[in-house]
Order: sequence, then C-alpha cells, then structure tokens
Amino acid sequence: MKKLRRELEAADAVVVGAGAGLSTSAGFTYSGERFRRLFPDFIEKYHFSDMYSGGFYPFETLEEHWAYWSRYILCNRYTDAPKPVYQKLLALVENKDYFVLTTNVDHQFQKAGFDKERLFYTQGDYGLWQCGKPCCQKTYDNEETVRRMVEEQREMRVPAELVPRCPVCGRPMTMNLRSDNTFVEDEGWHRAAERYSEFLRRCEGMRVMFLELGVGANTPGIIKYPFWRMTYQNPKAVYACVNLGEAFVPKEIKDRSICIDGDIGEVLGCL
Repeated sequence: MKKLRRELEAADAVVVGAGAGLSTSAGFTYSGERFRRLFPDFIEKYHFSDMYSGGFYPFETLEEHWAYWSRYILCNRYTDAPKPVYQKLLALVENKDYFVLTTNVDHQFQKAGFDKERLFYTQGDYGLWQCGKPCCQKTYDNEETVRRMVEEQREMRVPAELVPRCPVCGRPMTMNLRSDNTFVEDEGWHRAAERYSEFLRRCEGMRVMFLELGVGANTPGIIKYPFWRMTYQNPKAVYACVNLGEAFVPKEIKDRSICIDGDIGEVLGCL
C-alpha cells in the first residue's frame, strides 16, 4: 500500500483502467439482495439467478423486454452508487495528469465528477439506445423514456407506445452495448478513442502509472493485456492491479508491478 501511494505521487501521468469490479465495490451488485429487491416478479416467473443473465433472456414481447431493461437501466445508470468508491478514486487522481479507460457502462465516472474529456467508455453506455440493425452510426439518449417505462409498466410490460423505435428506419431500438458486430461506435465514441490515443502518445517515455482496478478475464484485450504491454515497453512505467481474488502479473514486469488482492473501495480509502 505504501509503495502504491509513493508511485502514484511520483507518477507524471496516471492511466486508470476500470472494470466491473470497481462498480461492484461501489455497491452495484447484480445478484443477491439488490437483485431480489428490484426484480422479484421476473425472478418468480423466470427463475433468473442474477440481473446480468436476465438481460439476455429472449422475452416474447418487446413490452416485457423493456419492462425488464428499463428497471435494469434505471438502477444501474440513473441511480447513484451506494458507496463513494468513485469519489475516492477521483480524490487520488484529480490533481494528476490522468485518463480513464473503462469497460463499465454505468456512467459513474462522470457522476462522481471526472472530466468527461478524460474518459473513454469502450463498451457503450446504459444511457444510450441505437438502431437494432443498425441502419446508421447514431445513438440516442434514453433517460426520459426509461423513467416513463418504469413508472408506467404494469404486469411486467410497458405500454406499447413506449417501445423505442429507430427514428431513421423504424426498426426496434436496442441497447448501445458491445455484444456483437452491430455495436454502434458514434462520433462521441471515436472522439474519446482519439483523445485516449493522443494521451498515450504524449506519455511515451514518461513515468506512467498504469492503475488497473477490478478488471477480470472477460475482455482482457481491452485493458489488462495492453497495460502489461505498455508497462513492458516503457522502463519508467509502473503497473498496479487492485482486484479482489484476481490480482496477478506476468513475470516480465514483476519488478515494476504492485498487486493488491482486496476490496477496491477499502484500498482507495486507505490510500
């Protein structure tokens, strides 16, 4: 812990790589009491074990699909995280030259006060819809309609008139989440990608801290493997991994790495 604190203070720049474990630490759990409290009717009917797997269920109607997903979006996107883990992270990096790369889609970085120009959400956003085909590379804010869906749904169905359809082609909309090759990378996505690439170019050869928080093995090619590679290529770089049960590092960068097996919120609080 002391070594991680020293390296953070000494770093010229910090690249934060955040995965699902960060939001889990902040209280956004997808199973257990929170899931049972928010989805009792769907659990009774379909025997879902957790919120995530329920999101893949092939509901017979769009009205039922959006009844489930509107609650899913509201509790994970438009509700504040129960614990101030993101705020603790901001306190550690806000006075540094930092950038955040994340696979999380719950918008908690911006809600905590992170500069949106220093964020790259690679996998989408619960707050955006896109055409299901898609017919164009556009996304659409969903907050107003989602709140109405939650308020007006009855017997696990939303009113038919609230089912979202693409304003360009009329097809049903879907979530702007990367699950297959239909994921829309809109103009905002590409601008964020370029800002991240420019930040990395600017930091080449500098004393950089690659701070990985809660990244699992689902999509290691987005954060984990690139962080290892960039640390290996830059002799001044340091890699740090904070992850409950999954803190490890390859031997090639072991001498410039810090691994902490623990709850991210507790670790950030100590720092």
